[in-house]
Amino acid sequence: MHVDNTGSDGAGAGTDGPGADGVGRTNGAHDFSVAGSEDVYVGTILALRADEVDMPGGRRARREVVEHYGAVAVLALDEDDQVTLIHQYRYPLGRRLWELPAGLLDVDAESAVQGARRELAEEVGLDADEWSVLVDVASSPGFTDESVRVFLARQLRAVDRPPATADEEADLTVTSVPLDEAVAMVFEGEIVNAPAVSGLLAARAVRDGSHRPRAVAAEWQDRPHQFARRGAAGGHVPVE
Repeated sequence: MHVDNTGSDGAGAGTDGPGADGVGRTNGAHDFSVAGSEDVYVGTILALRADEVDMPGGRRARREVVEHYGAVAVLALDEDDQVTLIHQYRYPLGRRLWELPAGLLDVDAESAVQGARRELAEEVGLDADEWSVLVDVASSPGFTDESVRVFLARQLRAVDRPPATADEEADLTVTSVPLDEAVAMVFEGEIVNAPAVSGLLAARAVRDGSHRPRAVAAEWQDRPHQFARRGAAGGHVPVE
């Protein structure tokens, strides 16, 4: 789909000449090249780097970027139109959230759907015979490259669930909720996790026939790779 972002229809319209600070509008033609980069913090699941980026008008600006492995989430929908939800403690928010089974893509050479199957088995003891892609979610593109692919899993079957590990997953609870009830929880503010919100709304659209999911091999343009490359390279990896 082509979107005209020139402002020619009046929305956001303005002159292309220099503004009060001497900067003219570049209308999508500027190259935001990186003049320099430094690591601020490198951890086990993320890194924070600071880049100096060329901006329109000739100035440079510091942009702080949180690098992430990327993640997958699974909307597991059974034959009775019930979706599997987990209730898990999230330390940054200090409370338990309703979520879809999900996890990091932190296993070498693992495809996104393989990661989704692994997480579904580990967290709720399920596998599925039918897989498709619902949505891709850029979690917060203003400061992180994290992207989450949400899969739709159908034709579910029980599998062995591995022993719990000594972290938040040992505390999570699992429940099944009618899809329409879960969607209502979104609009009531009970479900706020971004992949869960988007996945539930997309799943209802698919179920109701207004949209179709994509194949599991569909292009995922924004899947992160920068943080994973650090492990392979043993340290800082210049931005591309």
